[in-house]
Amino acid sequence: MILQEGNQKFLPLICPLQKIALYATKTKYLIVGSNNAHTKFRVLKIDRTEPTDLVLVDDKVVYTVEEIKQMTNPMDGNRPRGDASQGGIKKLVSAFGIVGFVRFLEGYYLILVTKRRRVAVINNHTIYKIEDTSMEYIPNQASRITHPDETRYVKMFQSIDLSSNFYFSYSYDITHSLQINMAPPRHISSLTPDKYTSRVDYSHITPQPPSQTSSPDELFPTEPPSNTSVLYGVRTQPNRRFVWNSHLLSSVEQDLHPDWLLFIMHGFVGQSNVSIFGRSVYVTLVARRSNKYAGTRFLKRGANFYGDVANEVETEQIVEDLGLSRSISSFVQMRGSIPAHWSQDITKMVAKPAITLDLNDPFYTAAGAHFNSLLRRYGAPTIILNLVKKREKKKHESQLSEELHSAVNYLNQFLPPDFAIEYLTFDMARMNKGKEANVMWKLADIAQGAISKTGLFCVSKGKGVSYQTGIVRVNCVDCLDRTNTAQFAVGKCALALQLAALGLLPKTSLDFDSDCVRLLEVLYEDHGDTLALQYGGSQLVHRIKTYRKTAPWTSQGNDIMQTLSRYYSNTFSDAEKQHAMNVFLGLFIPEDNAPPIWELPNDYYLHHPQAVGVAPTVYRFPQTQWWDEDVMKCLPQAYDQVEKRCLQVVLPLSEHWECVDVYAAYHRPDELTTLDESYPFKITHSVKDFMPQGVTDFSPFTVRVRDAWRREREANRDNTVVKNPSLTGASSTSSLTSSASSSDLSDDDTSEAYRQGDSKGDSMSKESSVTFEQLFPSTKQVYGVDIQGPDRHNYLIYKRYTLIGKSSSTPISQIGGDDPSSPLLTSIPVLKCLSDFGTQCSESVPVPIVSEESRAIYREYLERLGGAKEPSEQTLDKYRKYCANELYVFS
Repeated sequence: MILQEGNQKFLPLICPLQKIALYATKTKYLIVGSNNAHTKFRVLKIDRTEPTDLVLVDDKVVYTVEEIKQMTNPMDGNRPRGDASQGGIKKLVSAFGIVGFVRFLEGYYLILVTKRRRVAVINNHTIYKIEDTSMEYIPNQASRITHPDETRYVKMFQSIDLSSNFYFSYSYDITHSLQINMAPPRHISSLTPDKYTSRVDYSHITPQPPSQTSSPDELFPTEPPSNTSVLYGVRTQPNRRFVWNSHLLSSVEQDLHPDWLLFIMHGFVGQSNVSIFGRSVYVTLVARRSNKYAGTRFLKRGANFYGDVANEVETEQIVEDLGLSRSISSFVQMRGSIPAHWSQDITKMVAKPAITLDLNDPFYTAAGAHFNSLLRRYGAPTIILNLVKKREKKKHESQLSEELHSAVNYLNQFLPPDFAIEYLTFDMARMNKGKEANVMWKLADIAQGAISKTGLFCVSKGKGVSYQTGIVRVNCVDCLDRTNTAQFAVGKCALALQLAALGLLPKTSLDFDSDCVRLLEVLYEDHGDTLALQYGGSQLVHRIKTYRKTAPWTSQGNDIMQTLSRYYSNTFSDAEKQHAMNVFLGLFIPEDNAPPIWELPNDYYLHHPQAVGVAPTVYRFPQTQWWDEDVMKCLPQAYDQVEKRCLQVVLPLSEHWECVDVYAAYHRPDELTTLDESYPFKITHSVKDFMPQGVTDFSPFTVRVRDAWRREREANRDNTVVKNPSLTGASSTSSLTSSASSSDLSDDDTSEAYRQGDSKGDSMSKESSVTFEQLFPSTKQVYGVDIQGPDRHNYLIYKRYTLIGKSSSTPISQIGGDDPSSPLLTSIPVLKCLSDFGTQCSESVPVPIVSEESRAIYREYLERLGGAKEPSEQTLDKYRKYCANELYVFS
C-alpha cells in the first residue's frame, strides 16, 4: 500500500499475467499470458521466419477463455494439433514470466521463468526467487543462419545461473526501498496531456473501465471534492541500477504492455518470523546488487568515471507487525568499494596483491559523482564507516583510507555544513587482535550514533510516519567479511529501534544471545555468504562469530578452506565469470566482424568507455559544484522520493478490483490450499528454530547463554581482571555480550566523533554487581543434576580402598627403615597377585599350546569339507538292527 496524501489514495498495480504458456508452430510462437483465475488473457505473437530480427506483435487486447481456445486450435490454418515442425500447434512449456530476449550472432532467444519459489512476503506482496528457467531459440531450422561462435556464447550466457539469487515480484517493486515504494507520486493533478511536466514520466495512463471517464480532466480532477477519495493504481518506475534484465528487455520494452514486463533483481532475500508471545513479526532482509560496474573481486575494484563503485549492494532491513495495525518499518544501509581509481595486480601468485592507485584525480570527480548519486537516492547525511586498516608496517590497504579521507575533506568544502559527508573510521582487524577485544560493542556505539542521525522509516498506527534521511555506507577493502559483521551490528541496533517504534519493545537495545538477535545473525550470515559467493567466489571467511569470539576452534579449518576456495576462484575462474556478466548485462554485444569477448585483453574499455571516446566525458562547471542542483533542493530528503516516477497510472473502481487487491492476490480465495503448505508454516520461526527446549520464558528478547558466557559477561561488567581464561574471554569460545571492556589498543582506532561510546559502556557496567552465585552457579542450575554426598556404606568402602592403596604404596624407608623386625613392617598388608598374565602384551603374544583333542576336532571339521565320511562299524551295526526292528521302535 502507498501512503495516502490528502484525498488521493494510491495503490500499487498487480501484474495480472502470472501464468504463461508457450505454443509453437513452424512459422510463429504464441505466448499466452493469463491471471491466476484463468479469466483474462493477453497474447504475444513472434515471427519465426525472420533469422536475425525480433518481430513481435502485442495487440494489447484482453481475451476471454473462449477466444483463446479459438486462437490456439486453428493457429496455422485448419491443421490439427500435433508436431510444430509439421505445421500443427504444440505447447512447448509453461512458465511464470518472461525474463527477456537475447541475441548473440544468430537469432533471438526467449528466456522464461519455469520454476519459482516464494521467499518473502512484505505487506501481503509476495517476492519470488527464480528456481529454473528455459531458453527457447525463436527462428525455425529452415530460417536459421549458423555461426561457429554461437554455441560458446550460449554456454557463456547460461553460466549466469538465473536460479541462483535472482528475484522478482508481480506487485512489489523490489528495486526500490519500502520508503520509496510507499511514497505517493507527486503532482498527480498535472498528468493530463496539456499539463504534462517532465518531473514525472507517466507514459501510460489507462482509465479503467472506459465508461467511468470521458476526458483526462475527469480522470485527474484539478480540484476534487474534499469529501470524496480519489483512488489511483500506480506502477512505479523501477530503479534501473538494480534491474538485471534491462538489456534483455531493451528490444521490446517500448512495445509491450506493462503487464508483460517482469523486472529481475539480483542479490539476496531472507525472511524470518519473530514470535513475540504468539504475535508474529516478520523480519526481512533484502540485498540489491547494483548492475553498474559489476564484476568479480579482483577484476572490479574502485569506481568508474560515472561514480559507480564495485560490489555496491543496498541492504534493507524490514520489520512488519502482522497484527491488526499492520505497522511496518525499514532501515537501509549499503556497502561499496572505495570510490577511487585503484586496482590490484593479480598476475603474480601472491596472497595479497599490491594495491595501485591507477589514476590521479585531483578534483575527486569519481568520488563526487558517487556521493552525488547517494544524495540523490538516499538524501543527507551520508555517513561513511571505513573499516580499512589505518596503520601498517608496510603500506597496503591504509593508502585507500588516506585516499578516501582526502576525498571526503575536499568534497565537504562545497557542501552546506548541515549536509556534509561524515567520515568514521574503525580499524576493526587491529582491534580484534587484542586479548580483550570488544569489537561488537564498539560497532554498536558507532551504529547508535549513526542511526540517530539518519533515522529510520516507520509507519505505525497512531504514531504517524517517520522517514529515513541519509545512508550508512560501510566498506573495507573487499566489502565482504568485515563489512558484513559491521552491517550486522548496525542492523542489530536498527532492529531494536524498529521494534521500539512499532511498540513491541519497551527499550531500544537487544542482547546478543537472545533468540531475536540469533535469528537476525543467521539472516546476516546467509546475506554475507550469498554476497561473498557472488563477488569473491566463496563464502565468508571471517564471520560474525569470529569477531564475537564465539566461533569454535574447529571453524579455523573451514576458514582456511574458504580462503583457498576464494583464491582459486579469483585466480582461475574470475575471467570467465566477468565475460559472462558483461554479455548478460549488455556491456559487450557480439558482432560478426568484431573480435569475440574472450580475445579481448581486458574489459577496461567496456566499463570506462570515455577512455576510448565511445561515451562523452562528463565535465562539471564549475568543478566545485560536484552535486546536482535539483538534488540539493530536495535535501535532506532523497530526490528519488520527492520526485517519484511511475510507468503507469490506472483509475480502478474500488480497492477490491483485481489489479489492486493484494489481499486476494496473496490469499487466493479461489484456490484450495492446506495450512501445512502455506508460506507462514514454512518460514523460519523463532520458537521452532531458535528457542531452546524446555524453557518457560517464551520471550524472544530473553538472554539464553551458556555458563561460561554468563560468567564472562558478569566479570566484564565488574571490570575485574580475572586470570582464568574462561572468565577473561581469552579462549575462542568466549562471548562479547557485555559492555565495552578495557583494551590494549589506543582510541586512535575509532573515529573521534564516536569515542564517547566507552563512557556509555562504563555506565552500563555499574548497573549491577557480581555475586558468588552468579560467578559459580550450581550444577542443578546449569545441568539440571543435583550432586549429593555419598552415604555411609559407600563412604566406608571408598575409605578402605584408599587405605589399602596408601599402605601398599608407601616406601619402606618411611615406615621402619631397613629393619625387617620392625612392628610397622609386619603390619603392612601384603597384596598377592591372583592372576598370572604371563608375558603377553599388546605387541607380542606367545604361541598357545593346542591339545590333541582340539586338533582332532579341527581335523574332523576340515574333513567335512569333502562330504560325509564313512560311517563307523558301530554305526552300521546299529542301523542294521534298526532295519530289522530289533530296537523295537515300531512296536
